[in-house]
Amino acid sequence: MANSFTCNIVSAEASIYSGSVEQVIASGTSGDLGVLPGHAPLLTSLKPGPVRVKFDGGNEENFFVSGGFMEVQPDVVTILADSAIRAHDLDEAAAEESRREALKAFNDKSAELDYTRASAELAEAVAKLRTIQLLRNRGR
Repeated sequence: MANSFTCNIVSAEASIYSGSVEQVIASGTSGDLGVLPGHAPLLTSLKPGPVRVKFDGGNEENFFVSGGFMEVQPDVVTILADSAIRAHDLDEAAAEESRREALKAFNDKSAELDYTRASAELAEAVAKLRTIQLLRNRGR
């Protein structure tokens, strides 16, 4: 069994990452999922959150996806994301402002509110902030 596999992270706008990795950890809708070489094939939906890609030697790179799907094959993992960004490129101030705006919309009883949309926006903003916090805790 090989010690690595190919990982592709693709958003609607562009290919974000493609290369050889030792492990991928993503936030699936049923919980976090770790993929190692030779993993059984599967298809799962992703919720907004971090995707960690680990390389040979212990190095890792972090990404943020706003949702999408992950397909696992024995030698290839493909993440098709609604949008994706390298975690170090996340804007904490913008994410915090999005979170505040979504909370304000929930608390404004007089406004006609699309709760589904506001909930999705809140979840994405909180997931971005969580990803930033994970980076801080790991010392980048």
